[in-house]
Amino acid sequence: MAQPRPNLQFESLLDYLKVSRGFDFTAYKRSSLVRRVDKRMQEIRLSKYEEYGDYLEVHPEEFTLLFNTILINVTSFFRNPDAWRVVAEAVIPRILESKSGHEPIRIWSAGCASGQEAYSIAMQLAEAIGIEEFQRRVKIYATDADEEALQQARQATYSARELETVPPPMVKKYFEQRDARFSFLKDLRRMVIYGRHDLISDAPISRIDMVTCRNTLMYLNAETQARVLSRFHFALNDGGFLMLGQAETLLSHLTTFTPVDLKRRVFMKVTRGGPRDRLFLLGDGAPEPAGATQTPGILIGAGADAVPIAQILVDTNGILVQANQPARQLLNINPRDIGRPLQDLEISYRPVELRSLIEQAQTQRHGVTLRDIPWNPPRSEGYLLEVHISSLIEAGSFVGVSITFLDTTRYHKMQEELDQSRHELETASEELQSTNEELETTNEELQSTVEELETTNEELQSTNEELETMNEELQSTNEELQTLNDELHQRGDEVANANGFLNSVLTSLQGGVIAVDPEFHILAWSQHSEELWGLRAAETRGKHLLSLDIGLPVEQLKGQIRLCLSGEQNAQTVLLEATNRRGKNISIKAAITPLYDGKTGIRGALILVEEN
Repeated sequence: MAQPRPNLQFESLLDYLKVSRGFDFTAYKRSSLVRRVDKRMQEIRLSKYEEYGDYLEVHPEEFTLLFNTILINVTSFFRNPDAWRVVAEAVIPRILESKSGHEPIRIWSAGCASGQEAYSIAMQLAEAIGIEEFQRRVKIYATDADEEALQQARQATYSARELETVPPPMVKKYFEQRDARFSFLKDLRRMVIYGRHDLISDAPISRIDMVTCRNTLMYLNAETQARVLSRFHFALNDGGFLMLGQAETLLSHLTTFTPVDLKRRVFMKVTRGGPRDRLFLLGDGAPEPAGATQTPGILIGAGADAVPIAQILVDTNGILVQANQPARQLLNINPRDIGRPLQDLEISYRPVELRSLIEQAQTQRHGVTLRDIPWNPPRSEGYLLEVHISSLIEAGSFVGVSITFLDTTRYHKMQEELDQSRHELETASEELQSTNEELETTNEELQSTVEELETTNEELQSTNEELETMNEELQSTNEELQTLNDELHQRGDEVANANGFLNSVLTSLQGGVIAVDPEFHILAWSQHSEELWGLRAAETRGKHLLSLDIGLPVEQLKGQIRLCLSGEQNAQTVLLEATNRRGKNISIKAAITPLYDGKTGIRGALILVEEN
């Protein structure tokens, strides 16, 4: 299903990110991408994409925050346990059966985030073959586009909450506890190799036995998904396995991958026939005749350029090894493209998708012909082409394909003129023509129905991917809220400790302590004050000191308290006669000092009352 196209300002912002920081998000689904960028803009209170671009130029640290928002690193150990059960019971045994005891086992964890999935497959392999064999044979390549997530993955240190999905025996066997954190065993960690890798633009890792790429493809559009899956197919050994996320499927790629367990999204590479040798150029290595002034390779190249038919040659590795002059002119092939993978060139899909046809020619060992292929090169009139894909066989082995492009435009124009004349002469066939048109109409209706069903299927798949994306966003938000909750609990503990310390200080003083604010409202009332005057702290807090009906003659202290509050006197002592809570007359000494605040100055007065 086609993605809604954002405005031009948003596209300009994506181009700026690509040019300035090398992150190409143009292949991502626009609905998810716009939602994540808008979320970041709301946090800094911006509403326009142009303003956000200017903000990024002035605040380079914002790039990191934006990329962390877009690249949602939601992962966990043994995520979706049923899928990992399939890996342990069906995938790993088949990998081990296909290899001798000395052959290496190579795993690729693509989009590894903070490393939990790479270490999950490491633990399963170590359980299957033993730790010593694991160290000797296994290499796990863990890649991601987010460098910050890779740094966290390299540390391999996790909290107890993050290890809740790991069986306790595995935690005890593969992790070392340091304080409140758990570290993956250092000896096994060396077998996991981390590196930054962009699935869209970087070349794939080769000779891989299993690829895990979970909940990454769902952020990409359909065309980019197909390109990434093609690279996974190239990376995997014959019979290799691919593990995807719950929201991802390969219903449109069943010719290259076959399901092992479709419900758990585990697939196996479909093996393609044919040797892997590069196509040798004709004439290379042949001896030159006496007196020759040109090598056979040069002569063959010049002869190919002289042929009036456009022709290209592709070897078994998918490398473009030759394109004659007519092909370069017709198909806009640059001479620098010779020697590059065909899949990286525009000709691989325009004017016709060649990659699947080349695989068909390689598998079936006979030619494939396509007719009436439209081709509209820039600054030129349109063509109709006839494309021939021919298998090249040398000594019984498939060594590549020859692809020729015949310009049949003139033939089609002549055919149209002939059809027009024939139509004028065959007026008697109107009834048959009418029947034919009805059949064509029925066929078009059936085709329309098929297309509607395909569209509905794509919409349902896209909706499923959107729901999975929103679920991961909610999970990310929930983790943020959990972190804030932990911080609030910590702050509450600190406040409780501070209050406890203050009560300890007030209780340790020999006399009764009373603290008042500038309006004589009571701020603190110590335990000794409760014993002297019979009022609890809860009964006095916030009350006006002069309104208390106790044995302390507070009216006689009012003047000295005001002097301390005004700053005219720093401290003073007053001797008074008072009556304690038991009605006993006592002589007291009241020491009055200002109560200072380090920021605002005097915030009240402190009265220390002791029996004289």
